Amino acid sequence: MNIRMDNIGIVVEDLSTVIEFFTELGLELEGRAMAEGEWAGRVTGLGNQRVEVAMMKTPDGHGRLELSHFLEPAVVADNRRSPVNALGYLRVMFEVEDLDGTLDRLSPYGAELVSEEVVQYENIYRLCYIRGPEGILIGLAQSLQG
Repeated sequence: MNIRMDNIGIVVEDLSTVIEFFTELGLELEGRAMAEGEWAGRVTGLGNQRVEVAMMKTPDGHGRLELSHFLEPAVVADNRRSPVNALGYLRVMFEVEDLDGTLDRLSPYGAELVSEEVVQYENIYRLCYIRGPEGILIGLAQSLQG
């Protein structure tokens, strides 16, 4: 059986701001479009819907992040500030080459460490969780093996 993960989806309020943040992280905007009408609602089970969608991809082309801004129907819940042990969507993790440099670049875009420090796991990784725009939870890892 052949399977690959296509993308992870995150619902946001301010699509442009979140696109800027993930662009600064290193993702590339692949496209931005409206998904609307009865066909889209059949996929999601939400009925007639209007959603602005931006697809972002990692530079290697293997990972994608789908950012969605719902115009109709209205958003029904806000779980962005849930702690990391909440059920459901937890976080998306990215491996970066320079963790400290990445944090410095993302700080003007509202990125804040969830804990008080970047943690080192043995001699394998430096790791942290940050909150990005709109409280989106993001994991960052820097390999120490190479």
